[in-house]
Amino acid sequence: MRVESRSPDRMYIQSAHPVMNDLPHDLPEDPSAAETVPHTVSPSTPPPQPPPEPLPAEQARILLERAIRERCGDDWRDDDSGWLYVTGHDYMARLTKGDINLDFYVDLLGEVTITESPTNAAQNIAQRLGCVLLLLSLGIAYLMARAVGWV
Repeated sequence: MRVESRSPDRMYIQSAHPVMNDLPHDLPEDPSAAETVPHTVSPSTPPPQPPPEPLPAEQARILLERAIRERCGDDWRDDDSGWLYVTGHDYMARLTKGDINLDFYVDLLGEVTITESPTNAAQNIAQRLGCVLLLLSLGIAYLMARAVGWV
């Protein structure tokens, strides 16, 4: 790599890669001058907008709760409703009912996104495994009670 100067205020780097050749690099000759180089903005360019303020967690929780109530009903927390709160935090929640997953997301600007998807294979296997373990434990309890003479 070779550095050469083609103009008094620009330096060019000579590279083996053809695209990298002729790329200007504004390098001040005096290292202390690097701190004093002013940054100019074109008058036709509007000033940059400040980034939007992120949504506080408390407001995100309120928006999330409102979206869940609108989609699942006011009684979604009741056991009789069938909705199971799987996981979540202030900006996200996952509910499951039967073969349906509902994912609620609140972005940092306050937009709520709801995604409905079928349960995946891991969830189905876990449900079946839970049922098998429950039946197995009931069978073992029955056999133990019979062995003791309670049945």
